[in-house]
Formats: sequence, C-alpha cells, structure tokens
Amino acid sequence: MSDEWKAPSAGNDDQKSWKLLERTLQASIQEQRRARRWGIFFKLLTFAYLFFVLFMLSPALQLGKSVEGSGHTAVVNVRGMIADDEAASADNVIGALREAFEDPNTRGIVMRINSPGGSPVQSGYIYDEIRRLRGEHPDIKVYAVITDLGASGAYYIASAADEIYANRSSLVGSIGVTATTFGFVEAIDRLGVERRVYTSGEHKAFLDPFQPQKPEETAFWQNVLQTTHRQFIDAVKQGRGDRLQDERHPELFSGLIWSGEQALELGLIDGLASTGEVARNVIGAPETVDFTVKGSPLERLSRRLGASIAEHLALWAGLQAPVLR
Repeated sequence: MSDEWKAPSAGNDDQKSWKLLERTLQASIQEQRRARRWGIFFKLLTFAYLFFVLFMLSPALQLGKSVEGSGHTAVVNVRGMIADDEAASADNVIGALREAFEDPNTRGIVMRINSPGGSPVQSGYIYDEIRRLRGEHPDIKVYAVITDLGASGAYYIASAADEIYANRSSLVGSIGVTATTFGFVEAIDRLGVERRVYTSGEHKAFLDPFQPQKPEETAFWQNVLQTTHRQFIDAVKQGRGDRLQDERHPELFSGLIWSGEQALELGLIDGLASTGEVARNVIGAPETVDFTVKGSPLERLSRRLGASIAEHLALWAGLQAPVLR
C-alpha cells in the first residue's frame, strides 16, 4: 500500500469540496508567506532609516567640513549658558576650535556668540585654549562675532579673539560676577520649623539659606567674588590691550552692559559686522563651514534635564557657584 496520502473516494461533490479546501489552504499559506516577506522588508527599511538618521546626527560625522583645495571660514557657535553640561561647555567649544584650527583649508575662525555668560571656570578654560591655539597657529586668526548678546562669561571668551565684532544693537559687556541665594530664616520661624544642620567645619554651612548671615562670612564670600572679578578684568585687559578705553571710562568693569554702538566707542569691540561680513571682508573666505559640536537630540535632552535638576537642587540648598553674568 502506498504511503502517499489520497483523498477518500467520494462522489463528485466531495471531490470538489476537497479541491476547494486544498486551494483555500494553499492560498492561505501563500498569503502568510507574502505577509512575512513584506514584514521583513519593512523591518529592514525601518532599520535602514533609523541607522541613517543616527548616522546623520552623530557628532563624529564631519561630512563637508573640508573641501580639498578650497579655503573657508570656520564657524564655531557659542550659544546659551556656558556651563559644563550645556552645548556651550568648554569641552564642546574647545573641541570644535581645535578641529577648526587643524583643518588645512581653514583661513580664519569666527566664534559666533549669543550667550549671557555662565561659569567662570568654563569660560576660563575656553579663553586659555583660544590663546594657546592662536600661539600654535599664528597664520589663522580668530574673530568673535556677537549677535544678540555677548555678556559676562561670553565676553570673557570673546576677549581672547584677535578681534571682536557685533551689531550696533547687540548687548555687550557686563564684566562682573554674581552669586545668588535666598534667605528663609523668618519664614521657618513663623512656621515653627527648627533647622538642624550638622557640620565638621565652623563655616561649612555659611551659604545655608535657612540660617542668618554672619558679617565675617558675608565679607569672606564678597572677597571670593571680588577675586573672581579681578581675574575676569585681568583677562579682558590682556586680551584687548590698549584698545580698551577704561582710563576714560572706569565704569567699564562695573557690570554694566552696552549696545554694540556704545561698545565700539569704549573699545570693547573692533567693528560692526555680521559673521558673513567678517568672512567676506575681513578673512576673505566667504564660504563658511560649521565646526560646532552637535550631539544627538536624545543627548541634548538628557543633558538639559540633568543640568536643570542639578541647578534646582543647588538653588534649594543655597550652593549656587559664582556666575559671570
């Protein structure tokens, strides 16, 4: 007897039913195979799309940054707060500047600044590195172009450039230092709250907003701010030299801020021009190439969220560091 399966003998109606069932099952199997093939195709297409997006957003992607035989103006953006976990951190700005200096087709560098300032430490790192890179590459000049705002720590950075430009309505200056906190001593007394702080140093909690200020601690903190302010002033004088009109205008280092037109008269800037004008008329290389470090959207979101949480915790504890603002 043959092992091959055969449909049972039946009448014509039974044979037709078996054939119909067989065709139905075959069609179902073919449809499932077709669906699997399309599913695999769309999955591969989605994977390829995501890979392409991640590749294009990668900070390591440097497409178009150097065109062989051409000369360009390298642009490095300094936007927002200058802080460790921000886009304008010292690591990001310095990394972009180093890459711009090392590109064989860079004819000049523009730092395009729109920032209210930030950390004196981060600003100092960038300032020192600009001067070091200028010494290593004397043929490549650095120009700072202030757009809307170049205040405090942002001006600290700008003063390290060979020349500074701005718009006549830009806000420039604010050479000063600030540190803020709050005092809740009377508030917790009225609420009947007893504050308990345990420290291993006499002045460890001197910035605690729930304890009354002591004159000697206030004087100490003011001295810290004055020392930081002096460092700021020294850096600006070293960078700007005799272009500053500080002898005729002693208020230059008082923390005031001026328009670009006023800043030109005070020697805070060298001219009124945009990034494009500096590239065309000063550097002589109208083609601009952006060297700014760009993280992925997820990285930028996580950095901003982490920095925001840390900042609010520091404010609540009264431990905000001095800020160039």
